[in-house]
Amino acid sequence: MIFALLAVATFFLAYTNGANDNFKGVATLFGSGATNYRKAIAWATITTFAGSLCSIFMAAQLLQNFSGKGLVPDDLARSASFLFSVGLGAALTVLLATVTGFPISTTHALTGGLIGAGLSAGPNVNFAKLGSTFFAPLLISPLIAIVVSATVYFIFRELRVRMGITEETCVCVDPAPVAVPTAAPAGAVAASATSAAAMQVTIDTSANCIRQYKGTIVGISCQKGLDAAHFLSAGAVSFARGMNDTPKIVALMLVMNDLNISLAMTAVAVGMALGGLLNAKKVGETMSKKIVAMNHGQGFTANAVTASLVLFASKLGVPVSTTHVSVGSIFGMGLVTKQANYKVILQIAMSWVLTLPIAALLSALIFKMTPHA
Repeated sequence: MIFALLAVATFFLAYTNGANDNFKGVATLFGSGATNYRKAIAWATITTFAGSLCSIFMAAQLLQNFSGKGLVPDDLARSASFLFSVGLGAALTVLLATVTGFPISTTHALTGGLIGAGLSAGPNVNFAKLGSTFFAPLLISPLIAIVVSATVYFIFRELRVRMGITEETCVCVDPAPVAVPTAAPAGAVAASATSAAAMQVTIDTSANCIRQYKGTIVGISCQKGLDAAHFLSAGAVSFARGMNDTPKIVALMLVMNDLNISLAMTAVAVGMALGGLLNAKKVGETMSKKIVAMNHGQGFTANAVTASLVLFASKLGVPVSTTHVSVGSIFGMGLVTKQANYKVILQIAMSWVLTLPIAALLSALIFKMTPHA
């Protein structure tokens, strides 16, 4: 019975995780007007699902970190009732944040759940491991994201301005053949031949290229190229999030005998996808519209920084929060553009502070009420 409840709690946590987290990867697409909500959440769902499946091969260390081993005694970490309490307490915390529209960290909620259920069972929490393995990455990662994002965007913006690149700038190719003289015998009239190698390549606005050349112009505007890069970077963030969060949730079920890890990760991936599709809009509005007004370049930079940091952390088994990194990256943009909404940032920061104690309290209460085998 307790194993069935544990499986349900894990799937519920996956669902609430998807509802609170899935849209964060594509928030810049929606916020900058690159696409509408439906297309953004569809792209987030596809790429998050892919990241979840890849976590089977690339993020095994996170499975061990969030199983509770080393943080609480081994016999407690192998207790299904303990893990059920952790999972349900974390899920209820994430659900509360989702319905109120606050983007919080499932990683933070799980950490709180581990602490609360662990303390409810007795003085069993290894606070030294808690600080080095969990707290340090959670506290430092958003600060790193703010600094890196602000620095990278400042450099990109200065380069763009100095090079004179605007939304109208286009790399244009005139594919019309150009006449090239060919060698002729002495006394003969020189002939002409066509050569594809003589195509004209120009960096200008597409309108100027069309006026300058009479042939058919093939052009790739900088704006279209940036839009494509923006979509890819948003997909990379969602992929990284799926790969980082899925093992943390599946870790709750490691206590089950003969657990099929691949099947468990697939089930969690489905739960995350459903949560994002059905209940992501409130958090999506906060992430997209309320932190800072963004253009395509700012959105691309924030996504590129977020994806890089989260993928790097996942590979090392460091439990960073995609939420913290993503919000930090977006806020970094606001610092450079001086358009950050400090009131909203303060509210989000307060929700982060409350996440751990709320999850700890809920998990402790659930553990007290749960029968122990």
